[in-house]
Amino acid sequence: MPQTRETLERVFREEYGLIIASLIRRSGSFDLAEESLQEAFSAALAHWEQDGTPNNPGAWLTRVAHRKLLDMLRREKTKSDKQRDLEYETQRLADMQGGDDIRSPAQVEDTVNYEDDRLRLIFTCCHPSLSQEAQVALTLRTLGGLATADIARAFLLPETTLAQRLVRAKHKIRIACIPYQVPALELLPQRLASVQAVIYLIFNEGYSATSGDSLIRKDLCTEAIRLGRLLCRLVPEDPENLGLLALMLLQDSRRDARVNARGELVTLEDQDRSLWDPITIEDGLRIVETALRLRNVGAYQLQAAIAAVHAEAKTAGETDWQQIVALYAELKRINTSPIVALNHAAAVAMSEGCEQGLRLIEAVGASGKLDHYYFFHAARADLLRRLGRAQEAQAAYSRALQLTANQVEQKYIRRRLAEL
Repeated sequence: MPQTRETLERVFREEYGLIIASLIRRSGSFDLAEESLQEAFSAALAHWEQDGTPNNPGAWLTRVAHRKLLDMLRREKTKSDKQRDLEYETQRLADMQGGDDIRSPAQVEDTVNYEDDRLRLIFTCCHPSLSQEAQVALTLRTLGGLATADIARAFLLPETTLAQRLVRAKHKIRIACIPYQVPALELLPQRLASVQAVIYLIFNEGYSATSGDSLIRKDLCTEAIRLGRLLCRLVPEDPENLGLLALMLLQDSRRDARVNARGELVTLEDQDRSLWDPITIEDGLRIVETALRLRNVGAYQLQAAIAAVHAEAKTAGETDWQQIVALYAELKRINTSPIVALNHAAAVAMSEGCEQGLRLIEAVGASGKLDHYYFFHAARADLLRRLGRAQEAQAAYSRALQLTANQVEQKYIRRRLAEL
């Protein structure tokens, strides 16, 4: 039983998004697809323990899930074209393979185009008519296979609240007849940007959790990177997909150095770089170089290039801050966000001195758009501390403390306040 469960868990992680995408395309229903796949997993638990694991577990589950789905449609007395298509495809599979065990993945792939199905699904989950919160939840639930309870915990929401968001999102897709398809060519850049933003939002919540007792949510970082790899495979010609993946990998490579053994936050300049993951860094550097060679530079590629400069520095003192300032200046040109301007100002402080950096930070904050942004006050406080302006630094740190709900960040700020 333990070995069977272990195999099922592995197949679940690797194949869930593949199978659910094909089931949704055929049924037009998220709920029926999820229910049929869950029944297929339950059947596998019983049959595999008794008869042994099939040679191709994913193909076995695909076939059984399709049968379960067809049974559900029959029970509901559905006479639509989708049912006739399902009957035809199920019979065709049976004629081709015979018996209950599916031995050849190529036979299934003749009928089920996994890549096209997942591409349709990710664009459906990130349709612009859905709120960003719904897009994130639906992406994690369908493509990631995460349980509703796990997603709710990740974003510190009651499970009932998250479940309601999922229900509303699925209902909107059904009622509004949101097409299960890749958007038209002229709409693709806009819609692809939405997909990229959702994936990066998932990663950021894992990389720096907005609240809770942990700074890092490894599960969310891992899932976002998996989705990033999937997007690169599905739309390989878009360099921003590569840039996003490289950015996440290079940031994630520093994960083990960002919190010390006492659970305290460690800033980038103080991190033990021997704890950075060299394999992940190598992967990230290779991908960002590939993206930049396509000569269609975008925001994710520039951010990945900045992360690459950090990754290539053996010590904090060797960091090429002038190059980082130049990259942020280019990023500011294509993205006028005050957060980008803030990061540029912080890089200038490291390159040209704290006084110059502080002047730029004050200029960025003059609009008031960052008044409620934790990192603005934390960055300003850090420069004031370095300049010996203790009273002003205390006030800025205190404001930052009010704006973060993450206990690791709170502990770090309290330590800085105590030092002052």
